[in-house]
Amino acid sequence: MLRALTRMLGRGARAGRLTRDDAQLALGLDAATPPRNADELLARLRALGLQRIERCRLTSNRNVMVSFRGGDLRVHEAYLGAPEAVHHAIVVFVQGRTRADRHAARRRITSYTIDTGPPSHRRERTHPDDEPTAVRLAEWHGRLNTEHFGGRLREVPVRVSRRMKSRLGHYTAATTDVPGEIAISRRHLRRHGWDEAVHTLLHEMVHQWQDESGLPLDHGPRFRAKAREVGIEASARRRSRSG
Repeated sequence: MLRALTRMLGRGARAGRLTRDDAQLALGLDAATPPRNADELLARLRALGLQRIERCRLTSNRNVMVSFRGGDLRVHEAYLGAPEAVHHAIVVFVQGRTRADRHAARRRITSYTIDTGPPSHRRERTHPDDEPTAVRLAEWHGRLNTEHFGGRLREVPVRVSRRMKSRLGHYTAATTDVPGEIAISRRHLRRHGWDEAVHTLLHEMVHQWQDESGLPLDHGPRFRAKAREVGIEASARRRSRSG
């Protein structure tokens, strides 16, 4: 069904006569029928103008409602029943031409109240012994924010994680109820030293900039350009000491 629908949508778009009813008819749905799965949601979004996305996946991620990378789109499952205005905002968020358009779409998406259920786990807290280090990292966040982002980034919690074993750091996207957060691996600090921990902090701040700019959290061209602008490597791998 999805392959046939995709061919139909492609032919209609090339011929310049694709209508919303074409997609609804192909799925046996009317405009008032909510999509029931990822394929039907993708068809609904294409009927609203979505392009370049080849696959849609439903998630239950509590932190990121909508994200995309390349031809893959991920949408929280609660958005199946969202009104058409929210589905249209998802389209604009994915392919909006201006930052203002994407910001407005992001606000419309997050303004749709959904029940994500109880948290699957609580955020890790900084160990009391690591509190002085977390305070120092937060101070560096303020310095780097002023130096590289004109002080425009929000003040977010910066914690030291004892759970992280393979990752150096992580930025958790903000939600309507919970602010964003940066975590730096304690193992990374102990093994690689303060300078590289600050490098990792700045890397995660670029992700924070993506989040607050309405951009997807990825390591794509926009991320790499911003990383070069602030003077860090785009790779999340640890820098060699000889480099």
